[in-house]
Amino acid sequence: MPTELLVPLNAVPRIRFGDWAEHVVNWMLAHWAGFFDAIASGINAVVSWLQDGLMSLPIFLVVAVLAVIALLLRGWVAGIVAAVGILLIDAFDQWANAMDTLALVVVASVIAIVLAVPLGILAARTRTVSLLTKPVMDFMQTLPSFVYLIPALFLLGLGAAPGILATIVFAMPPGVRLTELGIRQVDKEMVEAGQAFGATPRAVLRGIQIPLALPTIMAGVNQVIMLALSMTVIAGLVGAGGLGGAVVQSLQTLDIPLGAESGVSVVILAIYLDRVTAGVGEARQSPFAGLRATLRRRRRTTPTTEAVETEQLAA
Repeated sequence: MPTELLVPLNAVPRIRFGDWAEHVVNWMLAHWAGFFDAIASGINAVVSWLQDGLMSLPIFLVVAVLAVIALLLRGWVAGIVAAVGILLIDAFDQWANAMDTLALVVVASVIAIVLAVPLGILAARTRTVSLLTKPVMDFMQTLPSFVYLIPALFLLGLGAAPGILATIVFAMPPGVRLTELGIRQVDKEMVEAGQAFGATPRAVLRGIQIPLALPTIMAGVNQVIMLALSMTVIAGLVGAGGLGGAVVQSLQTLDIPLGAESGVSVVILAIYLDRVTAGVGEARQSPFAGLRATLRRRRRTTPTTEAVETEQLAA
C-alpha cells in the first residue's frame, strides 16, 4: 500500500506544552533566581529554627505540653491518649523525625492559612474574586500532588523549601472554600441588623460574620493541616526529611521495620492534630471547654450529698 494513503495516527497536531513549560521555568530561573533563592533561604531558616527549638526541649516537657493542650480542648481521655501516643513515637526511635515533620507541618499550615482565610473572606464579599478563585482552586485541588514538586524542585532546590511550597499549594483550597462558605452562610438578617445600627462593613465582618462563621472556618483550618501532613511523605522525596524521609528511605531499602514505625508515627501525629484542631473549633467560646465538659459529666454522674441524704431518708 502506498505510504501516501496511510492515515496518520496523530490526527491532532502535536502541542509542545511541555516545551513551553520548560521555557517558562528556565526564564524564571534566569531572571528571578535571586528571588527564589531568598524564598528558599527564608523557609529553610524558619524550619531549621523551629526544628532546633523543638529538639532542644526535653521530651517529657513536649509531651506534657501537647497532652495539656489535648486535655483542655478535648478532655481527660484525649489528654491521656495524646501522652501515650506521643511517648510511643519516642519508643519507636522516631522522635527527631517527628519533630522535623511537626515543624514542616506548622510552617506550611501557617502560611497556607494566612493566605487562604483572607482570600476566602474576600471571595465571599466580592463576586468577581469568587468567580476567579473557583477555577484556580479546582486546578490546585485536582492536579496530582507530585506535579507540584517539579517546578518547586527546579526553582527552590532540594530541601524543605520545595516540599513546603508544594504543600501550601496542595493544602490551600479547602481553607479558601470553607472560609467563603462560612461567611456566605451567615444569616443575612444578622448582617442587616448590624448595618441598621450603623456598623461599618469592617465592623460587621469582625463582629458578626467571622464569629458566626468560625466553626466552618475552623473546619477549613483542620483540612489544611490534615492535607499538609498528608504531603509529608511526598515532600520526603525532595529531601524535606522527617517522617516522610524515613518512609521514603524504607521504600528504597525495603526496610519493613522502619516503614512500619515511621508510618504509625505519621498516623499518631495526624490523629493528634485532627482532634486538637477540631477541638479548637468546637471550644471556640472558651479554651477550657473540653476540661469543663469533663467536669460537668463528672458532676452529673457523681451524686451530691443532699441526694444521698434524701435517698437514705426515703429508705
